[in-house]
Amino acid sequence: MNTPVIHPNWARPAANMADGFSLEITAKDVESLRAAAHDIPPETPVAVTFLPGEEFSARVEAVKAIRELGFEPMPHFSTRRIGSVTEFEDYLARAVSEAGVKRCFVIAGDPSEPEGPFFDSSSLIASGAFERMGISAIGIGGHPEGHPKMSQEQCWSVLEEKCAEIARRGMAPLIVTQFAFDADVVLDWLAALRARGIHAPVRIGVPGPAGIKTLMRFASRCGVGASASVLAKYGISITRLIGSAGPDKLVETFERRLGAEHGPVRLHFYPFGGLEKTVAWIRDYGRAH
Repeated sequence: MNTPVIHPNWARPAANMADGFSLEITAKDVESLRAAAHDIPPETPVAVTFLPGEEFSARVEAVKAIRELGFEPMPHFSTRRIGSVTEFEDYLARAVSEAGVKRCFVIAGDPSEPEGPFFDSSSLIASGAFERMGISAIGIGGHPEGHPKMSQEQCWSVLEEKCAEIARRGMAPLIVTQFAFDADVVLDWLAALRARGIHAPVRIGVPGPAGIKTLMRFASRCGVGASASVLAKYGISITRLIGSAGPDKLVETFERRLGAEHGPVRLHFYPFGGLEKTVAWIRDYGRAH
């Protein structure tokens, strides 16, 4: 399966590993995005997470602001948190009509039981609403370190089926991975992904610079490997969990070792230490490389 790449900033070659990046924000981060906008290239994809308890109107205002700033909004849809078909379609319709949304990201979400009619991301994709409303690309999650509720073989099977279904519906699949501290794990996963014939573009999740305790908290919450040996690769000593750490070693490893065999790959930044700090790090990395 080989779907044409129609994702923004992917048509041109990357000048360095951080070039052509994407970002993730919450609806509450819009003012930080405005403050950092002068250092973010036009058409940069900016994903808006689907936080529990957040109003749909706040998410719509966030994607509108992203579009007005000249970036590419990509709202998240947390399947099991969607209460009804009407709720889902109304939100999607507003995102499309008010912010020109063309790309969406779909996940199952944290609840063990759905709050409405959709159990998993496949059921939301199968609804037909995305292509009916003109969405051109669908992002789905990738898990280089595995998934707590699926075997490794199930992870691959589900990923392959989702990519095929998205393409069958006339849209382009995009895989966005969970963040990781270990470049070796991600590179091995990419090699296995391509060996299985999955050629969809991949955005590797990278944690933005943040306090070490903050990074550890997110790692624990997201099930990310953070052993002493893994953290040492990243540049963190398990005996000294004070101060902050950036993704310099991680990104530089990708810069050295990613090749044509890994297929189309760019970075997706999770700004755990603040959006402005993450954008400043990306800017400085680009200047240095």
